[in-house]
Amino acid sequence: MKELTRAEEQVMQVLWKMKKGFVNDILENFDEPKPAYNTISTIVRILEKKGFVAHHAFGKAHEYYPLMSKKEYTQRFFKGFMKSYFSDSYKALASFLANDRNISISELEEMKQLMEAEINKQKSKVDE
Repeated sequence: MKELTRAEEQVMQVLWKMKKGFVNDILENFDEPKPAYNTISTIVRILEKKGFVAHHAFGKAHEYYPLMSKKEYTQRFFKGFMKSYFSDSYKALASFLANDRNISISELEEMKQLMEAEINKQKSKVDE
């Protein structure tokens, strides 16, 4: 899967939120200073060539919509991220996060609770 550039990802974030829209609609969802209309139009066409976006034609106007959900992109991106930075090891990721001095104790405790809940959930499925 091709990765998105930062600008492409910003446009996709808007499209995922909107579900569909014309270039003007997408542009309206950007904060000031807004990019140029032509910039957004070019990015959307690139996204279409990459297979992330398609359109419905209404005369000369095109209404764009995502072909991939945000969740699906996140899962694919994260797989690549894990492989590139953590050798596909969730243990290495957990170790990295646990040793990050920017994570508060309360955040570490929340992650621990989430992990314990998932462990219990998976254990109960095995026992069934």
